[in-house]
Amino acid sequence: MRIAAAVSGGMDSLQALVSLLDSGHDVVAVHGLFLPRSEEQDRTVEGLERECERLGVEFHAVDLREAFRKSVIEPFREAYIQGLTPNPCAVCNPVVKFGVFLDRCRELGAERIATGHYFSTREVPGMGLMPRRAADPTKDQSYFLSLVPRERLLASYFPLAEQFKKDIPDSLERRGVEPPIPTESQDVCFVPGDDYQQFLETLGPMPDGGAIVLKDGTKVGEHRGLWRHTQGQRRGLGVAWSEPLYVLDKDVERNELIVGPQSELASNGCVIRNVNVFSDPASWPDVVDIRTRYRQANKAGRWEIEGDRMRLSFIEPQSRPTPGQIAALYKPDGTLLGGGIIESEF
Repeated sequence: MRIAAAVSGGMDSLQALVSLLDSGHDVVAVHGLFLPRSEEQDRTVEGLERECERLGVEFHAVDLREAFRKSVIEPFREAYIQGLTPNPCAVCNPVVKFGVFLDRCRELGAERIATGHYFSTREVPGMGLMPRRAADPTKDQSYFLSLVPRERLLASYFPLAEQFKKDIPDSLERRGVEPPIPTESQDVCFVPGDDYQQFLETLGPMPDGGAIVLKDGTKVGEHRGLWRHTQGQRRGLGVAWSEPLYVLDKDVERNELIVGPQSELASNGCVIRNVNVFSDPASWPDVVDIRTRYRQANKAGRWEIEGDRMRLSFIEPQSRPTPGQIAALYKPDGTLLGGGIIESEF
């Protein structure tokens, strides 16, 4: 069986490639071109060609720029216009990386793809093969893969499932592999310098500013665009008040930014849409672990299906979930049950 190793140019993807070779697999390396051509991109491709030639691995670069623009960048901008805070990586994975990229790899003769994600799968009684958190808790990326359809995710390989990030540099050095991109990737690959506000302004006009108000409608200041703010934000509001104020919500219709004290940030749960599940919910426990942000501890909560949506109720009030972000659901043992896009909180 031929496996396509998705190589970005970074350490993790090259470690995945080397791990496949060491396991005796028939491997082809495939690099996805997602962004407009640049000198940095050319250097990355040249470096990957050099490393793959040295390793004796066939290399291909596939052009996915148009699909990436339509499926990731344009929805990213539209989400901010709608008052949401999108998670482009979680959207890219099901649509592009495990979507059109996987299809292109199959056209090259590969039956499956392997990536450098820190992610794992295992057999679970009563559920079959299920995705789960990786061994390295500091790098686990199951949250970002929670929207990938089951048949695509479980048909892929994740060589770093049991590996730890701290060991990767030495492992590559022993093999003489020099990653073209030796540093960690930035948060959003297509946003220069991680300055999403400046990037959005380069794409076209963004909505104007409006009033900053308390929950009772009292005006306390002016904002320069709802898209510049996110739920839970404290700094950068430019409002002098008797106590620190935080962003509670956005009223897109009125173009108002709703703020309040920290005590008003607590939430009882959220509703998610675009729900993706990895097993029949009838097999799920009544209480699951819920993660609504990547860098956040899981919260115990109950779930309830409401048509094509799911209502998640926290056992104890938690910090307010952000519409547009992802909610991932787990069993306490780390098994990933499913996920969805946060539509609203309550």
